[in-house]
Amino acid sequence: MQRRLLLAVGAGLLAAPALRAQPAWPARTVRLLVPFIPGSAPDVIARQLAERIGASLGQPMVVENRGGAGGNIGFEAGARAAPDGYTFLLGTNSLVINPALTSRTLGYDAFRDFAPVNVAFAMPHLLIVPSNGPVSTAALIEGLKARPDQNYASGGNGSGAHLAAEMFKASAQVQAVHVPFRGAPDIVNNVMSGQVQFGFPTLATATELVKAGKLKGLAVTSAARNHALPQVPTMAETLPGFDLTSWFALMAPTGTPVDAITRVDAAVRQALEDPAFRARTTADGSIAIGMGPDRFATFLRAEAQKWGEAVRVSGARID
Repeated sequence: MQRRLLLAVGAGLLAAPALRAQPAWPARTVRLLVPFIPGSAPDVIARQLAERIGASLGQPMVVENRGGAGGNIGFEAGARAAPDGYTFLLGTNSLVINPALTSRTLGYDAFRDFAPVNVAFAMPHLLIVPSNGPVSTAALIEGLKARPDQNYASGGNGSGAHLAAEMFKASAQVQAVHVPFRGAPDIVNNVMSGQVQFGFPTLATATELVKAGKLKGLAVTSAARNHALPQVPTMAETLPGFDLTSWFALMAPTGTPVDAITRVDAAVRQALEDPAFRARTTADGSIAIGMGPDRFATFLRAEAQKWGEAVRVSGARID
């Protein structure tokens, strides 16, 4: 009996170093899935955050773009990823918009498949027209009532730009033809070339082009004017009550270790507390938020209700 006890203790002692030798997280590169194409506002924000998070963690965080289908391709990839702390997702409001737009079962569930980490930024959309286009939102509305066959571009079915345009159509009681593309850069390029008559990319995607006179910005979709283009009125100044803002957040596959979530949340908060980083990342119109996991969970439920109602009112569908 004593001999067996000694052997068991000895085996435990031999195993103990192996347990202690397990590498601390993160021991390798961390991946950040972005469900939108390179150059889009989510992609730009993701790359800025990834650089700072990687520096804080002591391991690189690399961006992997999985664009298409209004974000659904990337969201599904995030839902299927191993919850080992080495994959995070750049979540947006499309995560709760898309299910409301279709009767089909999507390959992810915003509440079942993802753990909230941090809502880092918010961003209004911007109504843009070609540089020689209508001079105001009211003028655009008048033109659409005269010619309802005009086209508008979106970043894909179910994207924030798609829903913003549908909300605009419903509020202004006008019609226009939807032309979906793969992302916000495609919106600005096609509006700028005159291939389509208007669009609602995220403000950051078009800010510099508006300042340079290559596009005309008619209205921001937030309740208040934006610091990046303070001369551009709000949509609510023409269509009272109009208020639509997208957000960009860090999320993780459900089951991701709490320590990994806590450390990434802390890294985002630390970055947003840095005046230089905050100034650089908000110069394009982004609004710094820094909402951690507990408040994020409640926020996500409220956003699902808000956007679900917006979809219902607008009548937008992607079936």
